[in-house]
Amino acid sequence: MPTTAEVGSVHTEDSGRVRVLTFHRPSRANAFDSALYRSAAEALRAADADPTIGAVVLTGAGRSFTAGTDLAEMVAQVDTDGGDDGGGHHPFTLFLNAVTDCSKPLLAAVNGAAVGLGLTLLAHCDLVLVSENARLRAPFTVMGVVPEAASSYLLPRRMNRQAAIAALLTSDWITATEAVQSGLALRVCPAEDLLPATVELAQRITAHPDASVRATRRLIRESERDEITAALRREGEAFAEILRSPAIGDQIRDHLSEQRRS
Repeated sequence: MPTTAEVGSVHTEDSGRVRVLTFHRPSRANAFDSALYRSAAEALRAADADPTIGAVVLTGAGRSFTAGTDLAEMVAQVDTDGGDDGGGHHPFTLFLNAVTDCSKPLLAAVNGAAVGLGLTLLAHCDLVLVSENARLRAPFTVMGVVPEAASSYLLPRRMNRQAAIAALLTSDWITATEAVQSGLALRVCPAEDLLPATVELAQRITAHPDASVRATRRLIRESERDEITAALRREGEAFAEILRSPAIGDQIRDHLSEQRRS
């Protein structure tokens, strides 16, 4: 029988050797503030270190997967210090490092809106299932910023190249069906079947010898590691340059109301 516990703003549930991590901040569409970034990083590293766990599923509470970075907190950081707190110790970086360091299969059950990091995080997942209600968006150009989480490198590899470029340049919404057609997601599920179907897929993986599964995953992903590191560096440099613009705070504020409605 599944066991349940709560870690900060992340709910944890185990079904056999599959751990489900649920981003739980539904009043803010599961937008990542510093606390959620840290809680998610800690929960992911704990799952990776637990020998009883063979795969991890990420999902969101309520109607959203995640609306990405909490723009209210980002505005406050831009207003006070330009948003730079030292790089490697930034909560976003701590979480992304936990994602990229994870040695176990990482699956996503996209239950609703996936915006910003909600979309770019999927490029780091091994398998993605989306609800029929899911909608995805990379809103970086409309916000006046640049892609994050190595998505400038990963999305053209995960998706049809033209679809990825259109998503990044137009900031248009992507439907669940379009996500599958582009190659970003494996399949669309009815909303009520999404999480059970994702857990069942993860359980099929964990039924195989752990050493074989992890070695196969490592072989698939290792060829990208250096390119991901380089893309993160380029994106960080470009983002830092854009943050020097006096108008950036206003552009992010303009987008904040839409995040609250997602």
